[in-house]
Amino acid sequence: MPIQNAIEIHNLSFCFEKKPVLEGINLSFARGKFHTIIGPNGSGKTTLLRMLARALEVNKGMITVNGVDLKTIRPKNLARQLAVVPQDSTWEFDFSVLDVVLMGRTPYLSRFATEGEADLAAARQAMEMTDTWRLRERSIISLSGGERQRVLVARAIAQQTGIIILDEPVSHLDLHHQITLLKQVRELNRRKEITVLAVLHDLNLAAAFSDRLIVMAQGRVYCQGRPEEVLKPEMIRKVFGVEVAIIPNPETGRSYVLPKL
Repeated sequence: MPIQNAIEIHNLSFCFEKKPVLEGINLSFARGKFHTIIGPNGSGKTTLLRMLARALEVNKGMITVNGVDLKTIRPKNLARQLAVVPQDSTWEFDFSVLDVVLMGRTPYLSRFATEGEADLAAARQAMEMTDTWRLRERSIISLSGGERQRVLVARAIAQQTGIIILDEPVSHLDLHHQITLLKQVRELNRRKEITVLAVLHDLNLAAAFSDRLIVMAQGRVYCQGRPEEVLKPEMIRKVFGVEVAIIPNPETGRSYVLPKL
């Protein structure tokens, strides 16, 4: 019987310099769904994603990926299952954009092997999807923040994993590229049943693209559910400290958040 949840988190807590950052997190991320975490700054969203990517060590609790304890999965095997688009990235070396995207193919190469035609084809397809193929010969250092972010999304797509984690993937993008990128990620999610886990600050984008929302506040899960179940004026008032009205989006019927100014 196939495993229903791509990721499961059991009683997860994390402290930084003895200060609690996450406390008692219990979550399940269903396979093939688009999940979005929302919450104010400092609520623990990025810390949680970093733990899923194994950039931070699990000290209390357990995370499983495809039914296996995250701690026991070898890095190369994990990279074949889970791709990560970080919130920020710095580059010390002058890689070309194409080389950066081809890094997504590393988990499939044996030691000292070079990329083949299939790897180049996967990279080109991902770059055409994200409008970065035209930048392929440019230096990653020379790009704007928004261009770099699209390159990192292309790298994650080229990695061809069943799970993609995105930490604020549209924060550096203009409105056109925000919508385009999220549509492309959702298309992958629908067409290939890729599990998506994203952090988004824009509540309306989260409502428009997500199957499920998880609200975090002060290091805990405040509530979760379908966007129409979660996005309520009282929740936004308590968690974000803002008075809003919720109306149906006239195009999609999904919840639309209007601040009361």
